Amino acid sequence: MANSKYEYVKGFEQNDSLLPQTWIVIQVDGRGFTRFSQAHAFKKPNDMQALFLMNDCAKAVLEDISDVVFCYGVSDEYSFVLRRTCTLYQRHASKLISLVVSLFSASYAMKWTQFFPETELQYAATFDGRAVCYPSESILRDYLSWRQVDCHINNQYNTCFWKLVESGMSTTEAQDTLKGTTADVKNNLLFEKFNINYNNLPQIFRKGSIVYRKQVEEVGKKENGEVIKRLRMRIVVEHEDIIRNGFWTAHPYILSVARSKQQQAHPPSPAANPQLSLSLR
Repeated sequence: MANSKYEYVKGFEQNDSLLPQTWIVIQVDGRGFTRFSQAHAFKKPNDMQALFLMNDCAKAVLEDISDVVFCYGVSDEYSFVLRRTCTLYQRHASKLISLVVSLFSASYAMKWTQFFPETELQYAATFDGRAVCYPSESILRDYLSWRQVDCHINNQYNTCFWKLVESGMSTTEAQDTLKGTTADVKNNLLFEKFNINYNNLPQIFRKGSIVYRKQVEEVGKKENGEVIKRLRMRIVVEHEDIIRNGFWTAHPYILSVARSKQQQAHPPSPAANPQLSLSLR
């Protein structure tokens, strides 16, 4: 259509390029997953196979898009962190969002039978997405800390709620019982009424899932018997505390790409708000 009389329509396109030299987070969220989980009889409050499926879809995104350096997922949502120096699609938000969402959604449909071999997919799972820019590593970590704290709070509530419902309460009675309760009260309720120590529940439920390229050491031998060691990057799924500094100190290479001189001179705050760390004890 070059030089045609119709080319003027390009003038209606909006420039949605994201801010340069900022961390881009693409958040993918399940659309109508309450109904979807009911239609496919997901276990409450957590369906392990459904979480495994989400994690495998996140791995597919990480494998396909080299600019994605870290992923965090809980329930029916996943956050994908793209490096500061990403120039994919000239950082156009619409293209980046559609790429990640379509890849994640397609993977979910293709991998369904692998994780639910005896459950027919009733209809396609759909996801929406958004893109947010974070100007510094410390703010990016605050975002990830917020998502992990949210995972803990929601899981603790949902664990109590569904145990109360299983014990014979109506959903309204369970909601009224838990209304305004603190974390300590919920922990005591689980222990005293159901003999459940919340801290002993699987970490995938309490902390969510992280997917990233992990630096691992491989040991081999040459033909002459000499032992050789080399570092390899391997995609892994783990369930770690990403609020405290420990994880990031042990894996500095995840966010090390394209750190600015200013960032190096002013290292990230100790996981932002120290009160957040207490929530995951």
